Amino acid sequence: MSPASLAGRTLLISGGSRGIGLAIARRATADGANVALLAKTADPHPALDGTVFTAADEIRDAGGRALPIVGDVRNEDDVREAVSRCVEEFGGIDIVVNNASAINLGGSAAIEMKRFDLMHDINTRGTFLLTRTALPHLQASEDARILTLSPPLNLDPRWLGAYPAYMLAKYGMTLATLGIGAETGITAGCLWPRTTIQTAAVLNILGGEEVYRRSRTVELYSDAAHAVLVGEAAAMAGQTLLCEDVLRDAGVTDFAKYSPGVAESELYPDAFVD
Repeated sequence: MSPASLAGRTLLISGGSRGIGLAIARRATADGANVALLAKTADPHPALDGTVFTAADEIRDAGGRALPIVGDVRNEDDVREAVSRCVEEFGGIDIVVNNASAINLGGSAAIEMKRFDLMHDINTRGTFLLTRTALPHLQASEDARILTLSPPLNLDPRWLGAYPAYMLAKYGMTLATLGIGAETGITAGCLWPRTTIQTAAVLNILGGEEVYRRSRTVELYSDAAHAVLVGEAAAMAGQTLLCEDVLRDAGVTDFAKYSPGVAESELYPDAFVD
């Protein structure tokens, strides 16, 4: 039987200081969940909104329970500390949300290896490290879940040849999640949108204000993540799900609220989805 809500559950979310990670945290705490937010942003960034502390304050001001943790998913000591602090504060971990991610769409011959390494350290290695470090606590939960924000494994040449360096890092997140789930029996799945989402990466890297305008709001992702996490475990386990499909299955028929003022035909398609 699936839970009716996330009330009383504890989520550890990487990259939780803004954007999609914060939106997922807000939606979970609206149910009465506890959230631990792991992010590097301790101080304001000139090009990015908020810090891990302002994110936690926003949740607390709305009546939720949030623990801000400054740390880097690439650093084993930081990740161990984040897991320990989450357990100390809330008594355990029921759900890990792997959201922290880096993007670089440079071609194979042009991308600097330090940029390649950064993506893999944050995306694939970070997902693996955070998930494995939380495993003892997930295994103690009555309904443990691992949710990673990464795409389906689409091997169409269109996508294989589009952004190989980025593709490897994102597909690595998916493989790490599905692999650990298969190995441990913990319910694990991945979630990805059909269209771009209004994030700093879209605004600053993918296409500027025009692509940002043609993207859906972060609430599309947070509502889909919520539906996955309160849905039947069997529907999530081993799956690479698409946000829009999840929401339709949950009964959502009005998607205009996620892209106000933008026609469906104008929305910008995300990568790795046909």
